[in-house]
Amino acid sequence: MDLKTAVKEWIKRSSPFHHIVLYYLSAVIISTTIVSLPFLHRAGAELSFIDAMFTAVTAISVTGLSTVSIPEIFNPAGQVAIAAIMHLGGIGIMSMGTFIWVLLGKKVGLRQRKIMMVDQNSKTLAGLVKLMLTIFRIILLIEAAGAIILSIHYLRYFDTAWEAIHQGIFASISATTNGGLDITGASLIPFADDYFVQTVHMILIILGAIGFPVLLEVQEVLHGKKKGVHDHHKFSLFAKITTTTFFWLVILGAVLIFILEKNHFFADKSWHEVLFYSLFQSVTSRSGGLSTLEMTEFSVSTLFFMSILMFIGASPSSVGGGIRTTTFAISLLTIWNYAKGNTGVKVFSREIHQEDILRSFIVITTAMILCISSVLILMQTETFSMMEIIFEVTSAFGTCGLSMGITPELSGIGKGVIMFLMFIGRIGVFTFLFIIRGDETKDRFHYPKERIIIG
Repeated sequence: MDLKTAVKEWIKRSSPFHHIVLYYLSAVIISTTIVSLPFLHRAGAELSFIDAMFTAVTAISVTGLSTVSIPEIFNPAGQVAIAAIMHLGGIGIMSMGTFIWVLLGKKVGLRQRKIMMVDQNSKTLAGLVKLMLTIFRIILLIEAAGAIILSIHYLRYFDTAWEAIHQGIFASISATTNGGLDITGASLIPFADDYFVQTVHMILIILGAIGFPVLLEVQEVLHGKKKGVHDHHKFSLFAKITTTTFFWLVILGAVLIFILEKNHFFADKSWHEVLFYSLFQSVTSRSGGLSTLEMTEFSVSTLFFMSILMFIGASPSSVGGGIRTTTFAISLLTIWNYAKGNTGVKVFSREIHQEDILRSFIVITTAMILCISSVLILMQTETFSMMEIIFEVTSAFGTCGLSMGITPELSGIGKGVIMFLMFIGRIGVFTFLFIIRGDETKDRFHYPKERIIIG
C-alpha cells in the first residue's frame, strides 16, 4: 500500500474529532512558517523556531501569551499576518473553510458537515452550512464596527491616520477574537485612564466570548422585530444558562476583585478607577487576555481568584477556552439539586439531560488533571513561584493570555507545556478525549453491580 492510499484509508476510518485536530495542527504548521518569514520581521530582529511556533499557537488558539514582543519583532506586514491568523483562530477553521468552499461554488459533503458539527458542538447536522456562514458574517461585522470606532478614537493618540487605523484594526480583531495580543507593547496599560477605549474593548470581548449560538438567537429576535413579527421568541435553555452564568461571573468577578484589592492596589485609587480596573479585569478573565495594569500589582489572593475565572473560561462555541461557562453552571446546579434531595437537575422550567451532567464532570475532572499535571511539570523545570506558574497554566488552558510576565523566560519544556495547554484549550477537552480513546463498543456482558462508599 502506497502513502497516498494509506492516507485515504486513514481519512475514511478516522473520526471528525481526528480531522479537527489535524486541521488545527496544519494551521499551526502553516502559521509557524508564515511568522518565520524574514520579510515580516523588523530589521535585525531574531525569532527562534520555538518562539515562532509559540507565536503561531498563541494566535491560532487566540490566547495572547507571547514569548516575544509583537511590535518589536514584527513589522506592520507581520502584524497584519498575525491579525489574520487570530481572525482564523477566532472564527474557527471550519467557518473560514466553509466560506471559501461556498465562495468557490463547491458542495459541502456529509463528512465536512460532521466535522462542522464537532467544531461547533452542535447536536444536529441540519443548517450547519448556514450556521458557519452566519458566524463568519457576524464576527466580521463586529470586528469592522470595533475597528472603525477605535480607529477614529485613536486619532488623538497617534501621529498619523494610518497608524491610528492600523492600531484600531489590530485592537478590534484581538478583542473580538479574544486573541489577547497587542501592538502597543504594553497591552491596554497606555489606556488605563481612557474609559471609552476600555468600554469598547469590553463589549468586543463579551461579544466574542458569549458564544456564537447566543449571538444567532439574539440576531433572530432583532430580525423578527425588524420585520414586525411580534411573536414572543423563546430563548433556548443553552442561551439562558450561558448568558446568566456569563454575566454573573463578570459581576461577581468584579465585586470580588474589588473586595480583595480594596486595601491593596485600590487603596489610593478613585471610585471610577476602582470600578473600571475591577470590571475590566473581570471581563478580560473570561478569555480576553488584554489588561489595563501589570498583573504583578495584584495580591496573591486576587491572582488566585482570577486563575479560577480563567480556568472556567468563556462560553461553548465561542472564541474562548477553559471548561466553559455551561460546564461550570451544570456542575453547580447538580451539587445544589443533590444537596436539596432532588433526583434531577431542573432550571428555567427544564431538566438537564443526565448525559450532559456526566459530560460536565468529565470535562472538569480532565481539565483539573491537565492543569495540575502541568503545574507539577513546570515546578520542576522552571524557577518561578507557584502562583506565577498556576496563573500561567490557567491562562493557557483558558486561552486567556494574561500573565505575570514569565512567558518569555520559560524553558523549552515550559514553552512546550504551555503550547500544549493552549492547543487543548482551543480544540476543547472533549475533542482531546475523543482522539485518545478507542472506538466505542457495546458491552457483550455485564458483571453484577455492587455499591461502594463515596465521600
